[in-house]
Amino acid sequence: MDETLMIDAGPLHALSRGRELAKTPTGIQGLDEITGGGLPTGRPTLVCGGPGSGKTLLGLTFLVNGAVQFDEPGVLMTFEENAEEIASDVASLGFDLPQLVEAQKLAIDYVRVERSEIEETGEYDLEGLFVRLDYAIRSVGATRVVLDTIESLFAGLKDDAVLRAELRRLFRWLKDKGVTALITGERGDGSLTKQGLEEYVSDAVILLDHRVHDQVSTRRLRVVKYRGSHHGTNEYPFLIDGTGISVLPVSSMALEHRAALDRISTGIPRLDAMLSDKGYYRGSTVLVTGGAGTGKTSMAAHFLDAACRRGERCLCFLFEESPQQLLRNMRSIGIDLAPWVAAGLLKFHADRPSRYGLETHLATMHQLVADFKPTVTVIDPVTNLMTVGTYADVQAMLTRMIDHLKTENITAVLTSLTPGMTHIERTENTISSLMDTWIVMTNDGVNSHHRRGLYVLKSRGMAHSNELREFRLTDQGLDIRDGAAIPQEGHDRHAAV
Repeated sequence: MDETLMIDAGPLHALSRGRELAKTPTGIQGLDEITGGGLPTGRPTLVCGGPGSGKTLLGLTFLVNGAVQFDEPGVLMTFEENAEEIASDVASLGFDLPQLVEAQKLAIDYVRVERSEIEETGEYDLEGLFVRLDYAIRSVGATRVVLDTIESLFAGLKDDAVLRAELRRLFRWLKDKGVTALITGERGDGSLTKQGLEEYVSDAVILLDHRVHDQVSTRRLRVVKYRGSHHGTNEYPFLIDGTGISVLPVSSMALEHRAALDRISTGIPRLDAMLSDKGYYRGSTVLVTGGAGTGKTSMAAHFLDAACRRGERCLCFLFEESPQQLLRNMRSIGIDLAPWVAAGLLKFHADRPSRYGLETHLATMHQLVADFKPTVTVIDPVTNLMTVGTYADVQAMLTRMIDHLKTENITAVLTSLTPGMTHIERTENTISSLMDTWIVMTNDGVNSHHRRGLYVLKSRGMAHSNELREFRLTDQGLDIRDGAAIPQEGHDRHAAV
């Protein structure tokens, strides 16, 4: 009795000291952040979801990253596709499975389960599977194991009692072997899996979802449970593209962003003068609103041109026109951005808002920011995103995007189309509260001519002009007229500090 108590007290004493749960990194961008370091080491994790949700790809990425990035060999035991088919499926993502197999970094074992044989004999035993899996693990010294998918393994078993017993035995065997296992499973009706038991015997459960709303598809990931560890509990959008799978990283929502004191030019000297002669704060977010033809994109182009002249990397998201159209249009006002594109300082990403859901756009933008590492970003225009979501959805998406840009100390300029002055409040309710600086551009008709004007509605942390200044779009760019304030009737604009 005393010996038993001493043996049991060891792990309990370790837990009482607050020892962190050992974790195995997946190498998947964002997922390791959500899980606080990866999957539980030496324990089974269930990944469930419907057809086409990305279960197999997540498992393969876990194995490939383990072999390539962390020098941890792995075993893939598949019950649906053979090794050649799987290698062909992921070759376009840059995964060279045959090379990993040859280098003894990966073992792939295709197990064919015949439902008819089980139905005829009425016998089912996992001993043969354990022998094959144990041999594969020892052959490469594997510490990672993926079983894909568990439904195929138990497809022919109708006795629920035997099925549950064998499931428990499988998960216990994996734990006893000390391997970090990832098991994929099909989502059931009213439960996470078809058997309704796997989620209870797993130490961690990750749910993948591929939903379609208003003819737009979105992929989302949620960590349903994680024994012994804190984890992100929200739904997170994830992306499957030519480089594999990536999960939208968790932004720092604790409002702990850096507050830089250095300033950068707007690219327009007289606009800099309206902002206490110094321009925007680095790492701040700037909103430029106005009706059609007021010069919002032109102002953003000035900002990009000035940043590139300083040698900074700039990323521009376009949701209304193609890069070629923008380059042509800006040349008409004397701004040639093409040399910066050729020099690799300026990168465009143009897409139709209706092509994806908001969260897929968000995940794509995060990925591009991570890959290109810009110091300056332009989003033109953010209002086009409202065609694929409600104002609340757009605000939530932009909040996460802006939060990420602030975390990375990236200065961002966002343009927003307002059909008229009466719609400014709608823009304000949607995104303006997230902005550090807000510039409003106007277009008024006077004596059969229209004149353009702009004013700084707010700019946090700095003194700024409260005048409504007239400007022109010339072949030398945006020209703010010196000392030409437009009379303001019924307007009292104070400097917001």
